[in-house]
Amino acid sequence: MTVSANVVAALPQYDLGAQIGRGGMGVVYAAVHRPLGRPVAVKRLPGVLASDERMSARFAHEARLLARLDHPHIVPVYDYVQDRGEHLLVMEKLDGGTVWSKFVGAGVTPAETCAFGLAMLSGLHAAHGAGVLHLDVKPKNLLFTAGGVLKVADFGISQVVSEGATLVTHGGQVLGTPAYLSPEQALGNPLSPAADVYGAATVLYELLSGRLPFDSGGGALAMIQRHVYQQPRALIEVPDPLARVIMRGLERDPQARYRNAETFAVDLAGAAAEVFGRDWLLRLGTPVHLTPQVAAAGTRPATAPSVPPETLAIPVRATLVDAPSAPPVQLGAQTLVPAAQVLTPLTPLAPLASPKPARWFALAAALAAVLMIAVPFTAPSRDLPAVEADLSKPVPIGTGSPTTARLTVTAAGITLADVPALPEATAQPGSTTRPDAPLTFELPGASRWIVGGAAVATVTADGNSQTYSLQPRTHPMISIMGAGSAVLLLFTLAYLESILRSLRRRQSGTAAVVAAAPLGFGLGVAIWLLPSVVLRHTPDLWPALACGALGAIAAVCTAVATRRSALR
Repeated sequence: MTVSANVVAALPQYDLGAQIGRGGMGVVYAAVHRPLGRPVAVKRLPGVLASDERMSARFAHEARLLARLDHPHIVPVYDYVQDRGEHLLVMEKLDGGTVWSKFVGAGVTPAETCAFGLAMLSGLHAAHGAGVLHLDVKPKNLLFTAGGVLKVADFGISQVVSEGATLVTHGGQVLGTPAYLSPEQALGNPLSPAADVYGAATVLYELLSGRLPFDSGGGALAMIQRHVYQQPRALIEVPDPLARVIMRGLERDPQARYRNAETFAVDLAGAAAEVFGRDWLLRLGTPVHLTPQVAAAGTRPATAPSVPPETLAIPVRATLVDAPSAPPVQLGAQTLVPAAQVLTPLTPLAPLASPKPARWFALAAALAAVLMIAVPFTAPSRDLPAVEADLSKPVPIGTGSPTTARLTVTAAGITLADVPALPEATAQPGSTTRPDAPLTFELPGASRWIVGGAAVATVTADGNSQTYSLQPRTHPMISIMGAGSAVLLLFTLAYLESILRSLRRRQSGTAAVVAAAPLGFGLGVAIWLLPSVVLRHTPDLWPALACGALGAIAAVCTAVATRRSALR
């Protein structure tokens, strides 16, 4: 790729060569400093820095801190140029490749991984002491010199770009690398050295097992959500002393992790000495700069028998998705197979073998929902004489003696009013009481507003009962039955959607499925009541219970299907 004219003009003392790298934090070019004849690497930082003056000034400050970092395991920064809208970082050029290239190539033995981890943590601790976080620790940012010394690159770049953001940059890319992102960084919470401890632990987990602590399917945001809400899979490919150290570095709570990179390195060195023997680093021959505390931990006597060396001398390689299958490897008379083929079925978080159970639950939910919606429109309604009245005034309904008559108004078996008849003199001024006189009833104020559409009115007088369909003259929705059914419908839908969203994100489990049942019942009742009110159907109890039961079944089946699909 041709170097931009602005970059060439901003670096007049450098001969710029070909592009040698690209990542979320910029593009890297090979170059030579002409006066000194020194090969360098020039990183062209993201354009978002140029468009934000506050961020540009922040990174200029960060670059000055990086230039002062002088540590054997940190890529040194020689220069920082801010000119012509470009932000250019000039660094040492390393020709030994990256940990990632070694990992996907020849592979990395567990002992080498521990040595690389100590070098990485040594560089991180030195940077943290200078007030610089990395926030993008990954195998591709761990580079080798020609002599095999590991150095950490790209300090501080992600920290500046991510300041004040959460999951994405201004350009829509995920900040940091999702597979190695700490939960607090993903949530936009305050950051500390514990965030880099998490990234370093993820790198070590991957190098030791050949896989990441979490499933990588579903895209960047799905992977980030797993880091935030799930526990990592157990590290079963290495002896327990090493596994305990790595898993502590992967704790979701920053307070539960190592407080800094050096304490992590002390425990890692001690675990490696226990597993490989006290002179493991000397025998390995990998150049690592250690502090006295880490060096002492790496030579402490083993408290348990070491694992046979031949079992830990086999290089671990990256498990690549859709990678071509490797030819069988023979070890003596035995054929070796990938560990994933043996261990994955035993992993507690292994995906479901088949999506069929989720499909069956989804089908059951759909069937229950269809029946629930159909019941209000198809259920037979009682054929009752209709009485349309203004409920705000005395309601004339039925005949009989006013002295013994009572009116009971019910909806779905719930009594809304139970009142005696008004005296005939009140209902018919100047008249006399007759056994077959028209009856008039005055409903309580609350019941006038409750009844909407239709209600069952039963008049009892002189030992006889007559049932009517009482229908207010006002619009059906101007009532608690009408407006309340709409509110209940919206309320239950909103909460059910919230439950399903939490299940899709794997934030909830069985409790959410159980909570879906009463919400589904309420949804079914609302779906029955709303059309019944609008259509002025007599509100009987059994259709309400039927719709409520179907709603509960539909909600629970939907929740189960959503949960199983999320776990696939």
